[in-house]
Amino acid sequence: MDRLGMKIKRKNAANEQGMKRNVSGEMEYLTFPALEETGMVRHLFTTRLGGVSGGMFASMNLSYNRGDDREAVDENFRRVAQALGCGVGDFVCSDQTHTTNVRKVTKADRGKGVVTAKDYTDVDGLITNEPGIVLATFYADCVPLYLVDTKHRAIGLSHSGWRGTVGHMGACTLEAMKEAYGTQAGDVVAAIGPSICGDCYEVSSDVAQQFAGAFPNGLAEQVLTPKGGDKYLLDLWKANYFVFLQAGVPKEHIYVTDLCTCCNPDYLFSHRASKGKRGNLGAFFGLEKEQN
Repeated sequence: MDRLGMKIKRKNAANEQGMKRNVSGEMEYLTFPALEETGMVRHLFTTRLGGVSGGMFASMNLSYNRGDDREAVDENFRRVAQALGCGVGDFVCSDQTHTTNVRKVTKADRGKGVVTAKDYTDVDGLITNEPGIVLATFYADCVPLYLVDTKHRAIGLSHSGWRGTVGHMGACTLEAMKEAYGTQAGDVVAAIGPSICGDCYEVSSDVAQQFAGAFPNGLAEQVLTPKGGDKYLLDLWKANYFVFLQAGVPKEHIYVTDLCTCCNPDYLFSHRASKGKRGNLGAFFGLEKEQN
């Protein structure tokens, strides 16, 4: 797995923005140019490349609870911190259980999930307006959602699988930011990160029915493609795009990845492609200090 040498399959999506490939030491990671251009944040999405884990976790695994050696995961987090120019004690991790719960994060939470235990559960979204904190959520096919309030200098990072998407996790995160910081959707830049794509994600009719209820007025037909029998293909990228659009984020402020986890199983962890034998990718998001 050579850094930047591996060929990857890119997709086409609404408001697609090709993600930038970057290298820090042994590690390769991905960024959204649109988020970088705000000048307010530091962020990345990890790949499988550049860590120290072995076997099915090779090599940049960021999960402590899938059977990997803790020392290896610790070192992987240290490498992410180095790429971001922060310390592992600055990370604050989610406790993902496919909810739409969003937690307001402060400096008192620094280190939770990596250097200290989490004292919260059932949290799939994190928000903050405090520089020096790096929010962290984890993936192996589900959708990472990055949000920047460019007026109030606040950020959100949320995990949205099919359950979170049915529950409009992007809108829930926006609402939490509005309540906490006064965020208005028109001031937000949103990015939808790497996950399983609409060509790879097959779901059954019970899931499709929930999407039909959650996306009325013809939207469900745009995110679901009948495959025969009781099976459908589900486009989570497009669904989350619609969630942001309906919540009031301007379409020109919504950016969609061009990378599918399942299409690139040697580059990105995919639960479906590996049949569950995998580690976790990480999304990381921090607010920069305001320049005087």
